[in-house]
Amino acid sequence: MAAESAAFTPLTLPVLPLDDEVVLPGMVVPLDLSDAEVRAAVEAAQAAARSEPGKPRVLLVPRIDGTHAATGVLGTVEQVGRLADGDPGALIRGRGRVRVGAGTTGPGAALWVEGTRVDETVPEPLPGQVAELVTEYKALATAWLRKRGAWQVVDRVQAIDDVSALADNSGYSPFLTTEQKVELLETTDPVARLRLATQQLRDHLAEQDVAETIAKDVQEGVDKQQREFLLRRQLEAVRKELREINGEQDGEESDDYRARVEAADLPEKVREAALKEVDKLERSSDQSPEGSWIRTWLDTVLEMPWSERTEDAYDIRGAQAVLDAEHAGLEDVKERITEYLAVRKRRGDRGLGVVGGRRGGAVLALVGPPGVGKTSLGESVAHAMGRKFVRVALGGVRDEAEIRGHRRTYVGALPGRIVRAIKEAGSMNPVVLLDEIDKVGSDFRGDPAAALLEVLDPAQNHTFRDHYLEVELDLSDVVFLATANVLEAIPEALLDRMELVRLDGYTEDEKVVIARDHLLPRQLERAGLDADEVTVDEGALRKLAGEYTREAGVRTLERSVARLLRKVAAQHELGERELPFTVSEGDLRSLIGRPHHVPESAQDPAERRTAVPGVATGLAVTGAGGDVLYVEASLADPETGAAGLTLTGQLGDVMKESAQIALSFLRSHGAELELPVGDLKDRGAHIHFPAGAVPKDGPSAGVTMTTALASLLSGRLVRTDVAMTGEVSLTGRVLPIGGVKQKLLAAHRAGITTVIIPKRNEPDLDDVPAQVLDKLDVHAVTDVRQVLELALAPATNGAEREVPVAA
Repeated sequence: MAAESAAFTPLTLPVLPLDDEVVLPGMVVPLDLSDAEVRAAVEAAQAAARSEPGKPRVLLVPRIDGTHAATGVLGTVEQVGRLADGDPGALIRGRGRVRVGAGTTGPGAALWVEGTRVDETVPEPLPGQVAELVTEYKALATAWLRKRGAWQVVDRVQAIDDVSALADNSGYSPFLTTEQKVELLETTDPVARLRLATQQLRDHLAEQDVAETIAKDVQEGVDKQQREFLLRRQLEAVRKELREINGEQDGEESDDYRARVEAADLPEKVREAALKEVDKLERSSDQSPEGSWIRTWLDTVLEMPWSERTEDAYDIRGAQAVLDAEHAGLEDVKERITEYLAVRKRRGDRGLGVVGGRRGGAVLALVGPPGVGKTSLGESVAHAMGRKFVRVALGGVRDEAEIRGHRRTYVGALPGRIVRAIKEAGSMNPVVLLDEIDKVGSDFRGDPAAALLEVLDPAQNHTFRDHYLEVELDLSDVVFLATANVLEAIPEALLDRMELVRLDGYTEDEKVVIARDHLLPRQLERAGLDADEVTVDEGALRKLAGEYTREAGVRTLERSVARLLRKVAAQHELGERELPFTVSEGDLRSLIGRPHHVPESAQDPAERRTAVPGVATGLAVTGAGGDVLYVEASLADPETGAAGLTLTGQLGDVMKESAQIALSFLRSHGAELELPVGDLKDRGAHIHFPAGAVPKDGPSAGVTMTTALASLLSGRLVRTDVAMTGEVSLTGRVLPIGGVKQKLLAAHRAGITTVIIPKRNEPDLDDVPAQVLDKLDVHAVTDVRQVLELALAPATNGAEREVPVAA
């Protein structure tokens, strides 16, 4: 063997790389010469063959992911011409294995390497094990070729006796991967190579057997289903004939539903409707879609808690204690719930629980800015009454069927959200929270708010009918709580069916109590801290509520507390702070930055908005609660000749009319007020409301605009600590407005100490918390002249200030 291998002399050959392809000795393959590397190798071989006898020779080397194999195949270029598709090509035959050596130089643009032929001879005669291996391989190859119908190839394989050639013949196998072919190429021992090829062929045949078995099973399953379908149809026909002969009408499935309906504790009318549907189910076939609809409807009816009710907890003091413990403030709501429970208890004691088929349900509308606890209050009410609680989110609902349900004839029909809420609660008298009722929309699918009219009417909802169930559902014992941010967005007819309870926001003291008792413990748990590790003193909470946030609710306050605790936890993990730690008022700036809402009165006098004439402070109500609104006025240069009134700040029609009224009043009564009204005739007035991107409307800014114009004309400043609200008439009367409580809370949050309101709004002060009224000097006025006397500061040394001119 050594002597024969020594006879092989080193070869110098151009490399023909094969990407993701392997050629074994004995194979004849066509190659496309349009590839630059292939063409370069063939041309280099042809150039070298001109000086040497024989056909041009190349070295076929597999290349996988840019890496050449260590073993290649000596190939001879048998023919150069065109392929079947017309492209230039070459026919190359593999001759034998070559170990790839070092690179060298040669003619042409190809890569030349030195290589050594590999000895692949097998001694004769073949050992017994090798002969058995040859026989096994031929048998496996013959079996695979016969399955593919390649009968002409079977004889060719059977005629191969050389072990090496027989093993290399597997290179034609299409099921082998490139990696498997490279493994065959690099296995130089012919016997080992044949054993590897036999194993690969054996594995492939085993996989084919499994695939054929699965395909056969699938086909048998399909045939079985078809056969079963035909037999069942025949059996159904036979049973139908037998039932008609014997006078029987019941089937197995309908028997089950009939038994369930009769065993269920259903109201009488519901039982009758369910039994009618069972009769329909008995007459329908198994393949009819109506049977599926009936079964779904019966399942829904049987899952409804028709006879389930929770007993109300008539411990009035206990219920009041639960409400006080879970919510600070909100006295109006707590009183209303307490009244409801007290009346229910007395009616029950006197046997008046059900009157005229109706019970004493309640429908409350909780209206207020975001973050004041409207949604969480529903859970507290259910907790206080001992009832189940379920929340129905109505935000963005535009389909009437979401409330009343779909008709059963539609595919995928479902009951409405009210029925699903009762089913989810498992009780006929839960507390149902209709969240964000002011966000309900309407389109071509109907108006969901109109569908709620019957649901929320205590005089009608004891006979509520859902389109899907089509049976009467008693909702008179359900406590409905509806939440909304904007009262005006609720339809008038719907609002008339609910008892309105306003949640106008929290005072600073209430926010501190909420933060201390509710927000801080919850955020400590979320931050992974214990109560004894981090404490926040009351001064820090008060500053967070007063200067870091300015809102009616407590959501931003809770986020500020969470941010504060996250900062402390992070500093502790970084080794920058030791625990336990008490957060004081002085630590806030270093932990979460500077305050964002410094009161106007706390700023430098020269930096205040009212530091120049023509700026007044008003009060307004938005969807987020009360807010402070500044009004700026200026006069145009008389040389421009621009007369009239200019309004900016995205104002509504009502507010524009209020500005016209204020200007007309000053023009007609300016002389008695000692104002230079001539300026209003010759020079154009400009009134601007800052925050121009926010739409504004309403009549309550009338006195504020009048005061701003009067300040501009007189040159007297508007007092910084004064804010005002009220509608003004052409005669100077101050007319009542709404939202007094929210406006006074906003003034208190902004650091205002003096507030001017209409005289006819004085009774509304009873709704304002006492601790807020104690810190505000409230003046109730009837005439705009009183407003000017209170709001305008005295002129300095009797000299008028220079009137600002608009640019």
